[in-house]
Amino acid sequence: MLGVLFILFFSLFKKKAKWFFQFGKYVFIGSLNALIDLSILNFLMSLFVITSGWYFSLFKATSFTIAVTNSYFWNKFWTFKHRERKVGVREYSYFFSLTLVGLLVNVGLASFLVNAVGPQFGVPPKIWANLSAFIPILIAGFWNFSSYKFIVFKK
Repeated sequence: MLGVLFILFFSLFKKKAKWFFQFGKYVFIGSLNALIDLSILNFLMSLFVITSGWYFSLFKATSFTIAVTNSYFWNKFWTFKHRERKVGVREYSYFFSLTLVGLLVNVGLASFLVNAVGPQFGVPPKIWANLSAFIPILIAGFWNFSSYKFIVFKK
């Protein structure tokens, strides 16, 4: 929903600020990727009945990696409109390498909040795991937008 609002709001300023329109698209794709990330994470936690520890970190890394691959294609062809170039190993390598920094922040912070801090204020472990997974999505998202716009898909 937030992504749709960003697109509608920033489409009003498309001619004056292409950056804002791109950011609106990025937020929309980011929202989709967050949904993919959290859905896969919850599926794995429910399937294996595990909400913390080493397996949580593995589940989080898996869900993040799948969401990132989805992100590459949407950002390449829609957000940054790099249709003139084929999907190449070099470009995807840059994309994935820079996204690994986001992965380290995302998984590292989520794992710290789940495993070192633990559930607070009586929040159930599964809810705490979701809250702990969501905060790093936002932080990694700002890093990723900047690196995609100014490095990977730079025109």
